[in-house]
This record gives sequence, C-alpha cells and structure tokens, in this order.
Amino acid sequence: MKKNLLFIIPSLTVGGGERSLINLLSVLEWRHYQVDLLLLHQEGTFVECLPKEVNVLPLPDCFRTFSLPFSQSMISFIRKGKRSFALDRFKFMLLNRSHLNTSQKEQKGWKYISKSLDILDKEYDVAIGYLEKTATYYCVDKVKAKKKIGWVHTDYNKLGADQSFDLSYFKELTHIVTVSEKCASILAQSFPTEKEKINVIYNINSPFMIHKAANQKVSVKKTKNETFGKTIVSVGRLHKEKGFEMAIEASRLLVEKGYVFKWKIIGDGPENSSLQKLINKHQLEDYVQLMGLQANPYPFIKQADIYAQTSKYEGKSIAIDEAKILFKPILVTNFETASDQINHERTGLIVEMDPASIALGIERLMNEPELTKRFIHSLKKEPDSIKGELGKFYELIEGVKNEEKSFICHE
Repeated sequence: MKKNLLFIIPSLTVGGGERSLINLLSVLEWRHYQVDLLLLHQEGTFVECLPKEVNVLPLPDCFRTFSLPFSQSMISFIRKGKRSFALDRFKFMLLNRSHLNTSQKEQKGWKYISKSLDILDKEYDVAIGYLEKTATYYCVDKVKAKKKIGWVHTDYNKLGADQSFDLSYFKELTHIVTVSEKCASILAQSFPTEKEKINVIYNINSPFMIHKAANQKVSVKKTKNETFGKTIVSVGRLHKEKGFEMAIEASRLLVEKGYVFKWKIIGDGPENSSLQKLINKHQLEDYVQLMGLQANPYPFIKQADIYAQTSKYEGKSIAIDEAKILFKPILVTNFETASDQINHERTGLIVEMDPASIALGIERLMNEPELTKRFIHSLKKEPDSIKGELGKFYELIEGVKNEEKSFICHE
C-alpha cells in the first residue's frame, strides 16, 4: 500500500527552497507514495513544473478571502457577517506595518492567518513543512500525521526569528531537516533540546533534468557586450540578503578598468527598483541587466562564462549547486556556509564580501583560462549525490535504512 505524504510550502515562486521541492518531487518513487501538496498561494513560476502525480489541495474560502488585498478582504468578511475574521484581518494589516523584522511578522501573523485555515480531515503517514516558519506551523497545527518533519533551508541565526516561538513547534516535530552541516550546527546551538531530531539532507538536484532544461532555447536578444565580452549570470531573489548591490558596484569597478561584459541577474523581489536605480546611477545599463523571473534559468546559466553568487548569507544555495552541475566557473562571496559548496581554488573562488574583492575575482576568471579549465575539470569529477540524499529522505519517512526497501532513483 502506498504511503500518504503531505508537503506544505507557502508558494512556488522562484526561490531555492521552491526549486528544491520541485526537484525532490521529480525524482520521487511514485510506486510507493501518494503525494498531496498544500500551497498557501497557488501561484508561482514553478507550479507548472509539478509532476502530474501531485495532488494540489484546495484552499478554504475563508483563507482565500483573508489573502485578498486589505480593503477587499475587509469588505467581503463584513458583508458575510464574519466580523471576527475582519478584526483578525485588520490586526494582521497593523502587524505588517509594524517595525518588526520579516521573520517575527510571519511568526506573530500566524495566529491571525491560522484561524482562517481548517484542520485537514485526511490523516497522513508523513507531513512535511518544506520551508521554515509558516509551512512548519501549518504542519504542526493543521495536520494529522504519524510523523511530522520541518525543513530549514537557511542559516537560522540570520532569520532574526523569535526562538522561543519556534521551539514550541520544533518540540512537536519528529524530525528537523536542514541543508548543510553548518546549518545543522547552528540549529543545534539554538535548540539544544531538539538536536537529536536534526538531520542534514543536501538540496536534491536532478542533473538529468537540469541538463535537459538547459538545452531548451530561450529567445533573448543579444547585445553588443554579449557578442564581444564575457557573460556573467547570477540567480536569486532580489532581496538585500543576496547582495546584488555589491555585484553592481563590482561592475562599476570593472568598467572603469575597461572590461566589456554582460552581467545578467535573474530573479525578482523587493529590491528590484533600488537595484535598477543603482544601475542607472552608474550608467551600467549596457553591462548589468535585471532579467526578472525566468521559469527556466538553466539556458542562461549554461550560456554563461561565469556564475557569480554575491550573497551575504545562504543556507545551502541551490543555484550554486545547479551551476556546478552545468560545470560553470563559479565565484561566491565568503558567507558562512560558502565552503560547504565550493572548494576554494579547486571548484571555484570564494572572495571577501565587498565590491572590490568581487571585481578582482571576476577579473581572475576572465583573465586566467587555466584557472577556469581547472574548475570545470574538478566539477566534472564530482560525484552525483542525488541517490545518497534521496536515500536519506526515504530513511526518514520510512523509519528504516534505505537498503532495506527497494527504491529506484529515476534519472
């Protein structure tokens, strides 16, 4: 009999955790599992990438109303006589206007959002909150399951979350999964009473799918700089944590030295306007391009000469893993978990977290062909870890060693 699994994630917009879930579902052994997916916002670039076997659960009407823009939500609740929900929606609006950081707003907002969400009728063998915070809170409060798993995709210390709030939820989980040894160490220090629950499963990528997607054609008009210079690509949400302002400042330094290149930044987010203003300020429109969301970023990565990740912090960047699979010379800033993914001077460059260091690293990758050849050669020799990481996932949900049950890893 198939086991019933439930995955919970807020949305499937562009992001590392979201891509990781799509990759995991794409290689899951469907002979053994029936999968439901709870999306709090049933939209996003990756929705169309879901395997056909996944059943997306409908959302309650009350939550749909709660999720409307403030004025529409309030009017609808009042017209329906649901004044308590209207009051919660009003308090939620005030919370979002407060000076709390994003994580604490999400934590405190859960008590208002959760009232508009029903407890699911179906009981699952395993329920998985596949992203920190809301997905985990839903998993604990709204799901009946024999096992409950929470997934943390980032350096927990950088979230600025209320640890006591999360501890109350972590205590209810069977397992806590995170994406690197460094992230696991940070979680263990933050939640010592729960450290025995912590497991490391690296982001699951499918090299077969990534190479297949990378070979698809994308219709983007090439510019003069792309014809005569190097192409650099970065992928990530346009958020301060990704450090794209440093990429733009590094571009300015490179232009001042006479370099010709095109730096394509793929993604969208709250910093889009300020980043574009910075590009315009330094007259870098011919050198740096904000590409927006791309449902398939892999052809851009494949066509790049250099992949750059200028983040201020990461858990374990799935974009870096994907660039490694596509054998790109890689530059990353020295965020705390950078060495978990890049072996400095062997599989890429780790540079200091400032525009000058980023520019010097890009210069090296532009000017030292033997260096980039060495990186590419090393990346091609790295072992494919998909079977091992998928095996760890099966062990958690089955409660037995992977070799005790017959699974096939689809490529």
